Amino acid sequence: MRRIVVLVTLIAGIAAAPAPHGSGTPAKRIRVFSAQKGAYIMTEKVQKTDEEWKKSLTEEQFIVARKKGTERAFTGAYWNNHEKGIYKCVCCGNDLFSSDTKFDSGTGWPSFTAPIAKENVGEHSDKSLFMERDEVVCSRCGAHLGHVFDDGPKPTGLRYCINSASLDFEKKGK
Repeated sequence: MRRIVVLVTLIAGIAAAPAPHGSGTPAKRIRVFSAQKGAYIMTEKVQKTDEEWKKSLTEEQFIVARKKGTERAFTGAYWNNHEKGIYKCVCCGNDLFSSDTKFDSGTGWPSFTAPIAKENVGEHSDKSLFMERDEVVCSRCGAHLGHVFDDGPKPTGLRYCINSASLDFEKKGK
């Protein structure tokens, strides 16, 4: 009986191990697609305080990705990028979009027909600014990416309109 109690205590201690970055809450594991591995992987959700995010992001990245801001159209680094590669979350490095699904929407923001995998992004209802839209967030860290609209080209008919400030770009072949 004593062995069972010790084993249960040990397992409970492992399960309750704090998440990285000092959040003090247990790390939650999620399944996402990794373009580098070409497969789905298990990874931990990333949780940080605003002060921790401010240390790793520029002011614009923090305002857009962590406070749901929007960069001005035609000003971001990637709205007119035509190189082949993977667009990643600026906050946590999660693979989000492939250049293969990027298209010129004429809006001044990078636009994609689909995420690299549905598990890599989340969507939430956004009723701000007297509108109703679907906000797109990183599934790993919750960063605000932009919005998705149903006026995109085939094959999906969707337009993921994403802020450059929420993205990092990894050129193909790196």
